Amino acid sequence: MSLHVVVGFGPAGAATARLLAGQGHEVRVITRGGGAGRSLEPGIEHVALDASDGERLAGAVQGAVALYGCAAPPYHQWANAWPALAGALCVAAETCGAVLVMLGNLYGYGPVSGPMTEYLPLAATGPKGRVRAAAWEHARELHEQRRIRAVEVRASDFFGPGVTDGGHLAGRVVPRVLRGKSVSALGDPDAPHSWTYLPDVAGALVELAGEERAWGRAWHVPTVPARSTRQMVDLLAGEAGTGPVRVRALPPAVLTLAGLFSPLLRELKEIRYQFDEPFVVDSSAYESHFALRPTPLDAQVKATVEWWRVR
Repeated sequence: MSLHVVVGFGPAGAATARLLAGQGHEVRVITRGGGAGRSLEPGIEHVALDASDGERLAGAVQGAVALYGCAAPPYHQWANAWPALAGALCVAAETCGAVLVMLGNLYGYGPVSGPMTEYLPLAATGPKGRVRAAAWEHARELHEQRRIRAVEVRASDFFGPGVTDGGHLAGRVVPRVLRGKSVSALGDPDAPHSWTYLPDVAGALVELAGEERAWGRAWHVPTVPARSTRQMVDLLAGEAGTGPVRVRALPPAVLTLAGLFSPLLRELKEIRYQFDEPFVVDSSAYESHFALRPTPLDAQVKATVEWWRVR
């Protein structure tokens, strides 16, 4: 089988690497720490490398058919660290000829009215939205110049097994739901919000790496219809048998105060609009062209509760 290189071993990178290894591919994972402290997994090789060094990254990608950009700098360092990382991915793809599959999000659109499609302009004005948009715009330009082959796969907020501290329906929510405790939601807990199931993220990355007709543009990961935070908590509590669980909005003043001590919470101000108003992704373009479909919501909820119970 083929060699695939995955940069990053957070939730998305780990799920992608394991999916590829399960398909029989040779998988090389690039992280700063390599495999230190991790259990060996069949088919997955860990390499310690600073992925923002394009020349060294290119050396690690030699012979690969696809390069998956699943790493992300610390949230509060995005504006300064993303350009080097994204640029290095492009250098490696150009040097080695591997298809560059970039994991993106929806920040680049900025606030919009109505469901988000891939045809919307990348009109974000905040620093995190602009840096994510610029990363794809650069890769797309190189693709159009035929210097690389690239595709971006955009997901909404991750949900599911493997999503922990960084998820808005993860570490701050699911353990409390399992204990029947109340949870706090960022923004309006009744605003419709799209949640993209992590295994579907990995599935889309892998599928589009091998679909030449997908390259040169962005696609939204197949995602089930939007549900509010309150609705998702109700589903989780129902599966766990701990409901009903109270859901309350986190007051802006509390978020501001907490931001004095937490860089992560301080940075959430920029994307607060995503939780104050409907934040809905339209993935119909992907579903009309390719095979992957979103995992049914009841299966997502069941798997998530089971994962957290044994974690």
